[in-house]
Amino acid sequence: MEPSSGERTSWSDRLRKVWTGSNRLRLMLTLELAVMLPAAALIYLNFDQLKSMKRDKVLEAAIHRDFQQMLAIAEKQINQKAYTVTEGIRDQFPSPDAEKADKVHKLDWILSEHPELGHVFLFEADRGILMRSQPERMNDPYFFEEHHRLEKQIRGWFTFEAKTMVEALHKRTRRIAWFAEQGKRADGYAYITTAFFPLPRVSKDRLVIGGATFDADYLKEKFFPEMLDALIAYKLGEDGGNPLAMVVYAGDPDGDAGHASKPLAASARWTEGKPEVSRNFADVFTGLTLGIKFQGTSVDALGRSWVERGFLTLGVLSLLLVGGLVLTYRSVSKEVALARLKSDFVSNVSHELRTPLALIRLYAETLELGRIKGQTKVEEYYRIIRTESERLTALINNILDFSRIEAGKKEYDFRQTDLAELVRNTLDTYRAQIDEHGFAFEQSIDSSIPPVQVDREAIARSLVNLVNNSLKYSDTEKFLGVKLYRADGVLKLEVVDHGIGIARNEQAKVFEKFYRAGNLLVHNTKGSGLGLSLVRHIAHAHGGEVEVESTPGKGSKFTLTLPLERAIQQPANDAVRMAG
Repeated sequence: MEPSSGERTSWSDRLRKVWTGSNRLRLMLTLELAVMLPAAALIYLNFDQLKSMKRDKVLEAAIHRDFQQMLAIAEKQINQKAYTVTEGIRDQFPSPDAEKADKVHKLDWILSEHPELGHVFLFEADRGILMRSQPERMNDPYFFEEHHRLEKQIRGWFTFEAKTMVEALHKRTRRIAWFAEQGKRADGYAYITTAFFPLPRVSKDRLVIGGATFDADYLKEKFFPEMLDALIAYKLGEDGGNPLAMVVYAGDPDGDAGHASKPLAASARWTEGKPEVSRNFADVFTGLTLGIKFQGTSVDALGRSWVERGFLTLGVLSLLLVGGLVLTYRSVSKEVALARLKSDFVSNVSHELRTPLALIRLYAETLELGRIKGQTKVEEYYRIIRTESERLTALINNILDFSRIEAGKKEYDFRQTDLAELVRNTLDTYRAQIDEHGFAFEQSIDSSIPPVQVDREAIARSLVNLVNNSLKYSDTEKFLGVKLYRADGVLKLEVVDHGIGIARNEQAKVFEKFYRAGNLLVHNTKGSGLGLSLVRHIAHAHGGEVEVESTPGKGSKFTLTLPLERAIQQPANDAVRMAG
């Protein structure tokens, strides 16, 4: 059954009234639609992305790709260094047409100039091989055996393959070929690589081949460590980030446990363990593997840490976002509440102004028309006009004071004042109104209080506001007590009533501007909500304080505390003027 048009209109009217009548509802919906929903969507997308990265190990894969690229660059630079050194040595080789003694002398000179070399040789098809080795190393049996083994291998190989070798070398862009093998030393494994090349300025038709073998100790202790440290330093200087470590292995470090894989050389801070990524050398250093990893951590641990930090950061940002929304909501809610209080204030002040003005006009017109015959009645009407005028004046003064305070232009005129006399005179002026309201009145004023520096008008207005507050909010037991005395080095002015009292959770709020307690009598009693706010401002300007003690249904006691030796505390934006 479909609703009638009247029912649909009724529901739409209700929704419209709820929407237009609730600033808080509109605020919540605006925050959710304009801020919360986009922020929540962004947080969800980031969260989903982090989960995806954690699941697919995207960061680890990216680091591995970066490592692979660095290893490729490292291999290229290491090979380049070997080629450059070898080309310089090749240019120093003796001519095959020189005398044998000159060739021997030249080869020995090359060894002396290049301690990185272990052996050099010159092969000629018609003369055989001339091989020289570092003379001071020949006493080492392992080095001596290496010398003879290489000489035998090269002689046997080139005797049959020299023509093919020369042809192959001349087809290369850089006319150098490499042969690597394992050797032995007293401390175990050794790795050597030998470069073969045709001599410059020698026809390719002649079967002449020169060669140089890099010393195993030089490769292990100097060449590879220096190259690895230089590559790491360059990488860190270029990109920064976590410190790296690199190693050169003999064999495959990721191979089977039975496969021989030994660290041949490493960078300065390499620690035990396998590299994260490895790459086999080609060309110059075949049989070796280049590896890389982070110092003190692993790629897997780094990825987990990064993702965890991402989740933590996302959580903190989410909390900050929620906290910001809560604070924004509270702030705007406070402004909405303040706007509502201001609206109530305008309504109440309008009533407060209209009531005395209406009475003054009524009684003034009555007197003007001469309709009142008895003198007693005339005096009563004059008294009412005066009372309402005083009430109107007090209200206007409160509003003007509040306006000056809000504008930061409120000034106080401090003078030596007999406070006991000021309180007594103020109460005498207000006594008729107290009696008119039917209040039992008690006062206790210490006449021995010495003169103090106060603003007479401000203190009198504070007392009037406190007394007027008691008169307004006492419904059944009408009692008013005022007491001025000294205690603990300060002056205290108390105003006590047996009225409706103030709930504990509202006692601090009653001194805020525009605030009115939630009691039904308070709402039914017109007021501006400024009186107690002005009292607190005046107290602070005099270096004092105002406090309230109250029990709902039993009454309240307001205490204005002033220093005997006045130390003025100037409120923010207030100009306090001193007068003699």
